[in-house]
Amino acid sequence: MTEKTKSLVDLKKGSKGKIIEIQGGHGFNKRLNVLGVREGQIVRIITKQPLMGPLTIAMGSSQMTIGRGMASKIFVEEL
Repeated sequence: MTEKTKSLVDLKKGSKGKIIEIQGGHGFNKRLNVLGVREGQIVRIITKQPLMGPLTIAMGSSQMTIGRGMASKIFVEEL
């Protein structure tokens, strides 16, 4: 991983990144795949709730909220 590689949790509100790696088991990857979260996608952080709360992300015209545990396993190259 490079200096520009971060987990989704580390991106600031409004930042964009390209998903380069998803760390997790088969079930985790399958769940994210169903949601459309996969390597190569560009994501933008819409909101970050305080106190270890969830993140709302956007991919294209879709938005979804994911927990920080999930977000910490999704690695992006910051754009």
